[in-house]
Amino acid sequence: MKKYLTEFIGTLFLTLVFVLTKNNGTGDMAPLAIGATLMALVYAGGHLSGGHYNPVITLAMLMRGKVERGDAIYYIVAQMAGALIAAFLSAFLLHCQGNVDIRPIQHIVLCSLLAEVLGTFALAYVVLNVMTTRSNSGHSHDGLAIGFALTAMMYTFGSITGGVFNPALALGISLTGMSLWSDVWIYFFGALLGAAAATTMFQVLYGSGD
Repeated sequence: MKKYLTEFIGTLFLTLVFVLTKNNGTGDMAPLAIGATLMALVYAGGHLSGGHYNPVITLAMLMRGKVERGDAIYYIVAQMAGALIAAFLSAFLLHCQGNVDIRPIQHIVLCSLLAEVLGTFALAYVVLNVMTTRSNSGHSHDGLAIGFALTAMMYTFGSITGGVFNPALALGISLTGMSLWSDVWIYFFGALLGAAAATTMFQVLYGSGD
């Protein structure tokens, strides 16, 4: 139960920070805040659940054999529940600040899909390398590497899609109106493709030797 609660709490706060910083005038500093949040959450909960906070990272870990199938299902349920609660909390908090105009992201489908695939690939590739290899085990840089990877990918692709790379976050921003429901498949499909490609490439590079 501790593992699932950790994933719930982590995804809730990651989604809260994402939605609020993207809509409260933080501007270009938002990716730094979001990346720093993920870094802190990985350090806070990594020893309990692995610090996924993202359904496609959980799927990548499942493909890598680092999480049990039953746990993976509950992880994803907890992550989606965290994003759901965060969406309602963030919408309420934005309303408290006054009439905040949340404008949906405008997608060019092929560009947005490619951006989400590439960003998720990079994030999942970093996670797999720093958290699942013997050569990196015992190091204290996991959170830094993962947080900075997310920050970099958000700065790179954020102007195209918002820089989500996470189906749970996609659920959250769709509920708050930051993205249209008709576009949610771009985030889901892009993240799944990116994580699957990263895991495949990782297995090609490492095989069963690490």
